Amino acid sequence: MQLSLLRQKSELANAARQREILDGETNPRQPYFNQQLQHSGLPPLHAIGIEVLQINVGKLCNQTCTHCHVDAGPDRRESMTRETAQAIMDVLANNDIPTLDITGGAPEMNPNFRWLVEEAHKLGRRVIDRCNLTILMANGFKDLPEFLAEHNVEVVASLPCYMEENCDSQRGDGVFRSSIAALRRLNALGYGHPNSGRKLTLVYNPTGTSLPPSQGKLEDVYRTELAARYDIVFSELHTITNLPISRFLDDLLRNDQLDEYLQKLIDSFNPVTVEGVMCRTMVSVDWQGRLFDCDFNQMLQMGLSGDLPQHISEFDADQLMNRPVQTGRHCFGCTAGCGSSCQGAVVA
Repeated sequence: MQLSLLRQKSELANAARQREILDGETNPRQPYFNQQLQHSGLPPLHAIGIEVLQINVGKLCNQTCTHCHVDAGPDRRESMTRETAQAIMDVLANNDIPTLDITGGAPEMNPNFRWLVEEAHKLGRRVIDRCNLTILMANGFKDLPEFLAEHNVEVVASLPCYMEENCDSQRGDGVFRSSIAALRRLNALGYGHPNSGRKLTLVYNPTGTSLPPSQGKLEDVYRTELAARYDIVFSELHTITNLPISRFLDDLLRNDQLDEYLQKLIDSFNPVTVEGVMCRTMVSVDWQGRLFDCDFNQMLQMGLSGDLPQHISEFDADQLMNRPVQTGRHCFGCTAGCGSSCQGAVVA
């Protein structure tokens, strides 16, 4: 879908504003991420391969979550075209990249979602659907659980709390009950059950300015509470730190908490996590086919280094697998405490 020139300029200006807030003179006493790496005796961040091609197929979503770094919602119209989706399939067919990770918005709302899944499945790739759960209960999408199961898609589902009030405060009224109904449908298809081959991962995001607790301990609590309250099972839990981007950044600014939160991330920097951050083994693709180091850089419009391919149509694995990674102060979010990535905590 083509956006108006005015909308495109607005998006670019907003991303520039966010970069300036995070890395500009508004925070002169806080170190830059590369300075912290150097201070810790670590080299500049570089990729070490491409294990995941993560594609953001658009910003259209049936929810409007307060922590969303994509600023997704029902009013967004950005949507990946079939032409761009085909270019992605061409890259998968011609390169040994084992995983296609599909995100959004609600990725299932893109008209090419099912085609992408089917084609990647034919290629024998591991396919991940980053699902908000409620879309599985929406009119026009209620057959999705069966479709996902048929194509062995791994479901990574956001459920920020096992308590209704906490979940709805972050994601909207009624979201928790709809999410529980969706989880029961997935469970009925074998998702989350041991030895079923159908993996169901839940994702926890903190509320407010907290960092995630121990992933292992929280997983035990989730497992106990969801089983006792709702008879729900799942494969594993991922904890992900909220990054100060888009809606969450605006919330921090509104409450005069940005400097405090950034300082918390910086003070919690853990050099052990750097080796396992997700940007070292992934390439991120936006809805227009542009290439980025990660989904967070994508939202800040921080493209790859200038001498590297910039679009999926120019994809060159040899150039990309050892590339320097673009960094900013938001990168402290992925390296705070136990670390944070699309695969959850980086270290135990």
